[in-house]
Amino acid sequence: MSAIESIQVFQALSSSPNARLEQSATLGDGMMAALWNNRHDAQEYHAPSHHTLSCYIADGTGTFRRDQPEQKGSPGKLCILPAGHESAWVINGEIRLAHLYISPEQFALSCITLLDREPRALQLQENTFLEDPEQAGRFRQLIQMDWSEPAERLRTTSVAHDMLSHAILSQVGLREGLRLKGGLAPHLRRHLVEFIDAHLADPLSLGQLAGMCALSEYHFARMFRESFGLPPHQYLLARRLTYARDLLRSTHKAFGEIALECGFSSASHFNNRFRQVVGGTPGEYRRAFS
Repeated sequence: MSAIESIQVFQALSSSPNARLEQSATLGDGMMAALWNNRHDAQEYHAPSHHTLSCYIADGTGTFRRDQPEQKGSPGKLCILPAGHESAWVINGEIRLAHLYISPEQFALSCITLLDREPRALQLQENTFLEDPEQAGRFRQLIQMDWSEPAERLRTTSVAHDMLSHAILSQVGLREGLRLKGGLAPHLRRHLVEFIDAHLADPLSLGQLAGMCALSEYHFARMFRESFGLPPHQYLLARRLTYARDLLRSTHKAFGEIALECGFSSASHFNNRFRQVVGGTPGEYRRAFS
């Protein structure tokens, strides 16, 4: 089973005899995209593990949620379906829609970098038939790209990041009635973020980061994950690759120089990890944005 086939919303549509998948792709960084056609169908989503951003590309005027039958879809309308939500849908007539699936880990990382807040304290707010021309324009840009072409698909990752950032800045709110337990104190979390970003080129160790918080490695790793939504090594890799993408797009530095500046032991190690996470080599990524 591929990564995208494990997404519950994707599975639900795939199991329908009326829904047809036009294209799908794993974009890297915990994000996947799909473009669907559907007609005369009914769908239910039960607590999916991923967040889903949806945009109606065409038709959809007969589509509604069972608990909101008075509201109907239309081209350009957006739906925001957070992880863990419950919804049931009726599709009368035709509909063409695009989906962006976002992992909880990527959502957590973006909350930290964009909002400087603990992801546990935040939630993506569920919204049905939202009007947001700017975000709808990004969806149209996304589906016009050739996801089967590696260089083109790398550009879709950049668009997907813009879509996620827009959603976080406009559709994220505080969880009501939540009392956080465990995790790192806000000043420690902030200190770690600043230290890691300032020392991406250095061989940082779990013990070194734990010592900054006066914690054992075991307790630090557990509390870090509670506060950041992902373990220290994944957070560090994500920040290094984010910096590497910035350098690939904004400079002409050699790959070996970028590798060392971002904390990778060699150009080959950098190449392998970049391809695993982003979906293409550093050279392909640079050419895609040249």
